[in-house]
Amino acid sequence: MHKIIMIFLLLSAPFLQAQETISGKVVDENSQPLPGASVYWQDTTISTTSAPDGTFTIPYSSENMYLVISYIGYTADTIHVHTPQYISHKMTPDNGSQLNEVVVDKTRKSLQRSHTKTANVSTMGSKELLKAACCNIAESFETNPSIDVNFSDALTGTKQIKMLGLTSPYLLIAEENIPAVRGASQAYGLSFVPGTWVESIQITKGAGPVVNGYESISGQINYEMLKPANDIPFFLNAYGDTGSRFELNTHFNKKVSDKWSTSLFLHGNTRVSKNDMNHDHFLDNPLGKQINVLNRWQYTNAEKGWVSFLNFRYMRDEKQASQVDFDPDTDRYSGHHWGSEINTDKVDVSGKLGYVFPDMPYQSIGLQTSFNYHNQESYFGLRTYDIDQKSFYSNLIFNSIITNTLNKFATGLNVTYDKYGEFVNTTDYSRIDNSVGVFGEYTYDNVNNFSLVLGGRFDVHNRLGAFFTPRLHLRYNPWKDATFRLSAGRGKRAANIFAENQSLFGSSRAFNILNSGGKLYGLDPEIAWNYGVSFIQKFPLFGKTTEFVLDFYRTDFQNQVVTDLYASPQQALFYNLSGKSYANSLQAELNYEITMHFNIRTAYKYYDIKTDYTTGSFERPLQAKHRFFANVGYETHIAEKGKQWKFDVTYNWMGKQRLPYTGSNPVEEQMGDYSPSFSLVNAQITRTFSSVFEMYIGGENMGNYRQKKAILGANDPFGPYFDSSIVYAPVFGQMYYAGLRFKIK
Repeated sequence: MHKIIMIFLLLSAPFLQAQETISGKVVDENSQPLPGASVYWQDTTISTTSAPDGTFTIPYSSENMYLVISYIGYTADTIHVHTPQYISHKMTPDNGSQLNEVVVDKTRKSLQRSHTKTANVSTMGSKELLKAACCNIAESFETNPSIDVNFSDALTGTKQIKMLGLTSPYLLIAEENIPAVRGASQAYGLSFVPGTWVESIQITKGAGPVVNGYESISGQINYEMLKPANDIPFFLNAYGDTGSRFELNTHFNKKVSDKWSTSLFLHGNTRVSKNDMNHDHFLDNPLGKQINVLNRWQYTNAEKGWVSFLNFRYMRDEKQASQVDFDPDTDRYSGHHWGSEINTDKVDVSGKLGYVFPDMPYQSIGLQTSFNYHNQESYFGLRTYDIDQKSFYSNLIFNSIITNTLNKFATGLNVTYDKYGEFVNTTDYSRIDNSVGVFGEYTYDNVNNFSLVLGGRFDVHNRLGAFFTPRLHLRYNPWKDATFRLSAGRGKRAANIFAENQSLFGSSRAFNILNSGGKLYGLDPEIAWNYGVSFIQKFPLFGKTTEFVLDFYRTDFQNQVVTDLYASPQQALFYNLSGKSYANSLQAELNYEITMHFNIRTAYKYYDIKTDYTTGSFERPLQAKHRFFANVGYETHIAEKGKQWKFDVTYNWMGKQRLPYTGSNPVEEQMGDYSPSFSLVNAQITRTFSSVFEMYIGGENMGNYRQKKAILGANDPFGPYFDSSIVYAPVFGQMYYAGLRFKIK
């Protein structure tokens, strides 16, 4: 079996992606192994412990630089790591102290900001993901102040994320640094990744590194999956809520040999009951079901410098969004009752192959590759929308140093291929996108107080043309516990106007493209510049740790593909920007440790986002200019056998939002210019009964706030005023849930 897998790995080398890890061994002063030594990345929640023979393996990212190794009775050591490498570390006895009692008085925070990383990155660990009912990662950002989560429409229940006031198409969303949610999967892709599969999420504000592509404009979200070499043998999560949604997640992990490990992830969810809490005769949440299977293989040979991953995934997702009395067997396309079905199949094969030169641990080469097939068949009332996408992605990366480890560089070659089959009713928008790019990135880091990342890439794209993408990130620590960051960069992208605006299919709007003669639906590619500054200061307040964060980012667009909902409530216009379009984002955040295990996280966000439309300059619709966020978390001390209580409450206040124009509709089908402001409260209580079993209960929108008129023209869904896309607040109202987690270690 091992030979078959090895042969497959070698034959699949062109389809593999580099996944770096750090491996090593921890020994005592007599070179004897130290089992159970703690190994973790400073300022993160990524950690592991050494095995009985002293060996360990921990995921590596270029954003993690300081590896901490500690053991009771020995001096803790911090190792500055530049590249993936094998570390043999000898601990030094701490002879100056007598250890009579061990008291754990500090735990690493579930949401971490680093003072040493060059880019403005925050890391959500698995502990943060468990604070809410994060059934998928689209729902996992409710406790994160940097990400705004909104419903995209009143029918599908899909949550859309925004950062710096811009929607997810302007974010590069990657799975282990491979672009993942893009093209055909833009609208629903985040809901296809179960939250329990995720180890951590890294959120980068501003233009991302050139190594990962040219599309990142407002930021990057990268989620790391659980690694077979570090995962536990078995995990089970069961979930149910008052919206008749039920989920089951289970992970099986097996160490096949000393070098091979494998994990099998299974996920299923379903919503079985019809709910119409606002009595508009439409389902508040869609009926549906999903089956999701992932098999991961990991090969690690740290002594020879090799590490690789193989991933195989299949997913089937079905949604029915409709009037309550709709029956798809008899009413589909009939005009009798309005209904929609969205059925999606996905097949993903990806891999990573990395090699660290044994004699030069600062030098490595890796290949990242994936193949994806996405097929969505859907209809909305009498209108059909089908899209399939076959994608190939490959990224070859070489890392080394210039003279010394203060000066590092990365360079490589990137190839992408996307074949779309896209049909809106009978209109064929099928196309092929392909590009080849080369990139280079220089990093200077003096470890103490200054680092710089300067990158650029040159790409040739069959429809975007030939273009250059520059990026800059700078960090400076002017004094103790203070960090100043600056970033600037350019992004370019091809807008997929129908895939990114699928909420508009749930309306009677006519789609009109004001053709400018470009190669993208007759439109030109979008170009944007993003600039940002950030400042972090930690300081003691009443003897407790306090953190103040202030950042400001601005995005300026050229040739932006404008989705115009101001011209007429019966139309959606798509055209290239003629004039100005910008997005200013200001965020002030204050985090305070009230007492041990009792933390409060607060943030105020101000957005100034305007675009020149054909009818004038207006605020971006469905975007609150003012938002306030607060999260309070409390944990009791861990008692005998791991017993513990955990409490978490999140408060969100959204200011008024500019709404699309509906003034020419009949009075009863109008919404006004602005929405009212409102507040939402979510809470969760977790009871840990032991180190292997816990239960949780929680609620979302506990104040039961609902948008009064979520669907225009609900009484005549085939008429000219029907529109379910103008959603600024929850439709369902209160939702309560409960679940359990069980694991075998």
